[in-house]
Amino acid sequence: MKNLVFATNNKHKLHEVRELLDGVVEVRSLEEMNLSGEIPETADTLQGNALQKALWVWERTHTDCFADDTGLEVAALGGAPGVYSARYAGEHCSFDDNINKLLAALDGNDNRKACFRTVICLVEQGVPRYFEGRVDGMILTERHGAEGFGYDPVFMPDRFAVSFAEMPLEVKNRISHRGQAVRALAEYLKTIRP
Repeated sequence: MKNLVFATNNKHKLHEVRELLDGVVEVRSLEEMNLSGEIPETADTLQGNALQKALWVWERTHTDCFADDTGLEVAALGGAPGVYSARYAGEHCSFDDNINKLLAALDGNDNRKACFRTVICLVEQGVPRYFEGRVDGMILTERHGAEGFGYDPVFMPDRFAVSFAEMPLEVKNRISHRGQAVRALAEYLKTIRP
């Protein structure tokens, strides 16, 4: 089975993606590749950040790899936090800091519409290819659930009555933005390899 390096330091993402690509490719972590340090994310689009992160790994290993970037886009905030979702409350903020800032920004606002978007950049032999996923939903007024990570406790996808953080991982992976993007990546990988 082919190996692909996943350009992330986020162990939650690594676990989710390994589950989704099980049996398709062997997903190797940065740690397994002896890579450490901050991966740059200075682009102003999800696609740009995904490319930047994947190229960071490619340039150091010359191994096929992929990276993702995800943004939460809130209608009432003009699409914010968007590309800045991971550091919405500041450079070294926690998930809780980000959620607190988001809930404060939406306090008293009836428009809670939001979407999560993920862009994956696969770099094979130095050539990038992109895969995307999107899920629409709304921002809850308070946290619900203890699973998942990031904004999961306050994001409820359309057609569901629970937050991402209240869902079993297999249910979340079936409908989530990252799940959609990773499945598109998996379908591509299946078509080019036996």
